[in-house]
Amino acid sequence: MSTKYVFEKGLKELRFLFCQTSQQSAATRSFIQRAYPTMKKHNPHTPILIREASGTLPRVYARYGFGKEKMEGLSGLSDSQIEEKITQLVKASS
Repeated sequence: MSTKYVFEKGLKELRFLFCQTSQQSAATRSFIQRAYPTMKKHNPHTPILIREASGTLPRVYARYGFGKEKMEGLSGLSDSQIEEKITQLVKASS
């Protein structure tokens, strides 16, 4: 897990949006609680934003360069599936 969350240099920002109470966002909350410390430790200069809003479907945005952004929905995914999506997003910047 030590190098799993080392982001590519092309990734400028990672932004999570989800509901703080809904069942649909439970796996996203669990993933962030588990993985955020490691992601931040290995990427201290990359902003990792966490936005909670009531009724929001879970999703993640990866911003790469000027005007280039990719979004992935996380609704209905398990913790490990979310991890796969995040890994794909951070590797897509290379």
